[in-house]
This record gives sequence, C-alpha cells and structure tokens, in this order.
Amino acid sequence: MSTEEHAAGAPKGEVIASIAYINGRREREVPIEEVGQYVGQGHGMLWIGLRNPGPELLAKVASELGACDKNQEEMLEAHRRPKIIDYGNMILIVAITVEVEAERPIFGETQFLIGDGFLVTVRRGATAGHSPLRERLEASPDLLKRGSDYVASELLDWLVDRYVAAAGKIESVVEGAEQKLLIRGAKDSDIRRLYRQRRDLLRIHTVVSPLAEICRRLARVEMSAVDEHARPYFGEVADRVLRVDELFNSLRESLAFAFEASLMIGQAAQNDTTRKLASWAAILAVPTAIAGIYGMNFEFMPELKSPWGYPVTLGVIASACSILYWRFRKSGWL
Repeated sequence: MSTEEHAAGAPKGEVIASIAYINGRREREVPIEEVGQYVGQGHGMLWIGLRNPGPELLAKVASELGACDKNQEEMLEAHRRPKIIDYGNMILIVAITVEVEAERPIFGETQFLIGDGFLVTVRRGATAGHSPLRERLEASPDLLKRGSDYVASELLDWLVDRYVAAAGKIESVVEGAEQKLLIRGAKDSDIRRLYRQRRDLLRIHTVVSPLAEICRRLARVEMSAVDEHARPYFGEVADRVLRVDELFNSLRESLAFAFEASLMIGQAAQNDTTRKLASWAAILAVPTAIAGIYGMNFEFMPELKSPWGYPVTLGVIASACSILYWRFRKSGWL
C-alpha cells in the first residue's frame, strides 16, 4: 500500500506519509510509534504528513516528538489567521490555505512543526496535498539534505503558489464582474455580488498578509530550529507573499473602480434623460401657455374677430416650438 494511504498504527487517510530520509534519500516508512527514535539524530530527517488528524493521533505524534503541553494544545486548536510560536527546541508555524471553488474562496489550515531532524505538516480543510512537492524534492536529494527548515521554506513557497493560482481564478471572476458593470450598469443583484466579492478579497488579505511578517521573522530572528543557511529562503518567500497580497489588493480596488464607473455611467444616463425631459417640457410650455390665454373665455379679445387670428396663433406656436427644438438640439439636450 502507498505511503499516501497508510502508515502503520494510524487510521487510514489521517497519516498521508511518515518517511525517514538519510542524506536526502528515502530510507523507509516509519510507524507512528517509532517516530521518537528519529528526533535529534543529526544525520537524517523524518517527514510526517497528517491530514485532518484526530486529537488522539495528533497528541500521540506531538508527544513522541517531545512537544510540550502548550505546543500540543496549540496544534489541536483551529486557527483563522497565520501565526508562529517558538518553543525553543521546535517552531510551530500556522498558515491559512486559500482555494477557489464556484467563484468563492475556501479557507483551510496547514501547520508546520519544525524540529531537530523532523518536520510535521498538519492539513485541515486544504484540498491540495504536498505530494507533488515531496516527489520533486525526492528527485533532488541534495535539497532534502538541507534539513527540515529548508523543506518548510519550500512548503511555504508552495503555499504561495496556491495563492497565485487562487488569484488567477479570482481575477477572471473580477474581469467578468467589471464587464457586466460597465455594459449594463449596476443592478441590485450585481451590487450584492460585488459586495460579497470585495468581502472575500478582504478576508483573503487578512489571512495572507500576516504570513509575510512570519517569513521575515524566520529570515531575521535567530531560532534554534532554523539554520542560518536556511534563513534567506524564508526571506524570498516573504517577498513573494507581499507581491501576492498586492495582487489581491489590486483586484479589490479594481472592483471598487468598476463600481464607481458603473455609477458614473448610470448618473450620466440619468442626466441625459433629465435634459431631454426638461427640453420637451420647455417646448410644450409654449402652446400650453398660449392655449391657456385663449381659454380664459373673455368676450373682448382682439384676435377673436380677426379672420387671420387662428392661423397667426398657430404659426406663432409652431415657430416658437421650432426655435426651441433647434436650440436644444444644437446644445445636445435632444
């Protein structure tokens, strides 16, 4: 049975892999009951991958590796934002994963426990596994020889790749929303969808941006579980996180600009309609005023006895309306 499906002494599906590497090369699968033997060996690395582990399994792994009670409690908790905790002999990093399905982001959690000769990854809610990265590193033993801290930097870099993929999917959603807003204007359903999309992007920003500070800390602060030669890799990851975060922010601003543009287009259309209505109202006011005067039913009015009174009145009305129509047409109101 593949290591992706089974590890001795653990429920199927919870332990994705528990593999010992010597000089960067896979040596053997390690049962959970024996992982404590690989702590502090100095000549190899144990890489344990857990997916949605139960409390008993997670506590057992942490206990075998020598994690303190506070560390175990922290690993059992669910987190909504990234964080890093240095326990002296090991470091716990919590990162939030972002996947996009049906145009909505799905958030998960991945924990990295870095220690002397071991690395534990715990995935909760994350859909993408680490198998492709594991295979790539196993194909380059010189990379795995660098230790668990270097592998952790590669995992964080891989996590940023998932951010980039999510940003690409959201970008297509944003472009579609922009086209709808600019072509047909903002309707009630579009405004609700726009608010939800901007809210999603804000949530992504809140879970992505702290990871940059975490990687900077790993790159600059001296920690026993991170070798000085591995620190520059975390610095590169921090730079990538900042660029991805800027991309998410730009998408959020694009939605805001598209909404403002749709409002301006709607206001321009309303102003055009208002000008047309005002123009026709002014034109119709002329015959209305003249007809109102002749409708006052006075007996002595000079035009009543004239044979040309009616044609002259109609001519005045037609001339005045024509002049007003020409002027409004020339000014662009009609």
